[in-house]
Amino acid sequence: MIVASKRERAAYYLYVIPAFLCFGIFIFWPTVQSFYLSLCKYSMSSINKDPKFVGLYYYKNLFGSSQFWQVMKNTGVFTFFSVPFSLVLGLLMAIMVYSKLVKYKTFYKVALYIPYVSSMVAVASVFKILFNANLSNSVVNQLFMKIGLPKVDWLGDPQWAMFVIILVSMWKGLGYIMIIYLGGLCGISDDIYEAADLDAVTPWKRLTKITAPLLKPTTFFLLATETIGSFQVFTPVNIITNGGDPFGSTSTLITFLYDQGFEGGHMGKASAISVIIFVILSILTVIQKRMTDED
Repeated sequence: MIVASKRERAAYYLYVIPAFLCFGIFIFWPTVQSFYLSLCKYSMSSINKDPKFVGLYYYKNLFGSSQFWQVMKNTGVFTFFSVPFSLVLGLLMAIMVYSKLVKYKTFYKVALYIPYVSSMVAVASVFKILFNANLSNSVVNQLFMKIGLPKVDWLGDPQWAMFVIILVSMWKGLGYIMIIYLGGLCGISDDIYEAADLDAVTPWKRLTKITAPLLKPTTFFLLATETIGSFQVFTPVNIITNGGDPFGSTSTLITFLYDQGFEGGHMGKASAISVIIFVILSILTVIQKRMTDED
């Protein structure tokens, strides 16, 4: 057992203090303020006035609003489709790159990871051009017509507009999921696969009976982080569908918060939305931790 001297302990605290100060100033205090402001009437127009305490008024207003539940539904649909498909595709990409049959692995790793480190603003702008609302000028529709398929109003139809948002988010995030799964695959001993080869295990059983079970901790981690990230989607919605078009079908919790707080100036209501998001994400984090501990 190593026993640190008082001087060494003092040095440890000095190194930690700046991190705690940053956490307190930029994370903890704003969080506390958000909880407080969610109970107050406070707007951008009266920023110099003290907040007026209104209790749970904004929470009752939100839970009784059809618009809020529509936004919750949109966020749920986005999460339900984007997260599972992203995990499956990311795992398949990782297995492909990890395979001994694949050459130039570094090239594929870099090529598949580049979208993740690219700017979401740039990515969303490119996809908006590809799925242009102008049917005749849409690059994707031009390709459709050349192979005999009908044109689709990608950004004008509520269902297709959400599909585009999901597609953009998945395309950009697959590289990150692939890298995390690659780390998990590297942690699996080759002896296990060699024993499976001796028993003539089929590739499907090798995937479902060996690889997938041994990657459970990695999958639980990605499931939690990707779900949390899906509840915070903002940029593609703001750029591709102008913050929720058509008819609010792509509006999410974060875009709704932005509209209420920064566009409408209702900081109290926006704070209430942020608290609801905080509670949802906290519950998801606890569930993920328990699933990981049980595993």
